[in-house]
Amino acid sequence: MLLLEELPGFLTVLINLHMRFDSTYVQKEPVNFTSQNPVGDCPGSLNGAMRDPNKCLIVVQEWWGMNEQIKQQALDIAGLGNFTTVVPDLYRGVVTENPTEAIHIVRNLNYAGAVQDIKGAAQYLLKQGCKKVGITGFCMGGALSLAAAALVPEISAAAPFYGIPDPQLANVSTIKIPVQCHFGKLDVSNTTNIIEYTKLRQQLDAGGVNYEFYEYEAGHAFTNPHSRNYNESIAKLSIGRMIDFMNKYLGGSEK
Repeated sequence: MLLLEELPGFLTVLINLHMRFDSTYVQKEPVNFTSQNPVGDCPGSLNGAMRDPNKCLIVVQEWWGMNEQIKQQALDIAGLGNFTTVVPDLYRGVVTENPTEAIHIVRNLNYAGAVQDIKGAAQYLLKQGCKKVGITGFCMGGALSLAAAALVPEISAAAPFYGIPDPQLANVSTIKIPVQCHFGKLDVSNTTNIIEYTKLRQQLDAGGVNYEFYEYEAGHAFTNPHSRNYNESIAKLSIGRMIDFMNKYLGGSEK
């Protein structure tokens, strides 16, 4: 017979068992989804509540591949914004820490195929019950986020960080969804320095794109803790702005 004084402990056990077997919150869960990329279906890393997903966000890797840093960043963003997030593994398991190798991989990447991977990720999230899907990404992932904003109709909002797509891949002036851009004034990279992102602003203006644009006293990759340009305060500020932006356009009625 269960004694009265034992009841609280018994109830705690029942609650824990219920959470263990009924919880649908996942962290860095391996997934695969259909992609029209010529190399086939795309793997990824999934985070968040899957029982009733609402706001969903695709987080796109830097040129290093789907490493632990980007998987952890996607997990952190999921928790901070109450999102379901997925990182599509655009390199299909290839990861590097060597800049020379990263350049080689990026130059040989099928970018149109990567856009198809992102489209597949968005369709996967919508099939899981997501109401709206946004996209954010960093460096190469930022460029692909902007490209997806122009090319993937399943995307409802985009927030690229220090990335600009090749005009042969996507015409950013045709974007019809809200965009929030983040760039560093001290970025000296060939593709995202102040001259290049000023041109981006001009293209967004020319197309009448609904966008926000933030510049920071920082260099390239300022949100990545493993980068020499990492700036903790600016990283928190910019990620916070992105989360607020996504909550506005994914969680509300704004279009």
